[in-house]
Amino acid sequence: MVMNWRRVGSEIQRLVEVDCYRGSRHRHGMPCRGQRTKTNARTKKGKAVAIAGKKKAPRK
Repeated sequence: MVMNWRRVGSEIQRLVEVDCYRGSRHRHGMPCRGQRTKTNARTKKGKAVAIAGKKKAPRK
């Protein structure tokens, strides 16, 4: 099957413009086909950002 990428882009743009659920997921860069996002979805969300560890108090 040959994908017409211009058509795919216009379909996504249409979803965003009518402000439906799938359009909002595309706008926020989240998966829109029901996948979990609490732990996975790294491909759509992008590279994980490290959280700084707890700072230790200086010794006296």
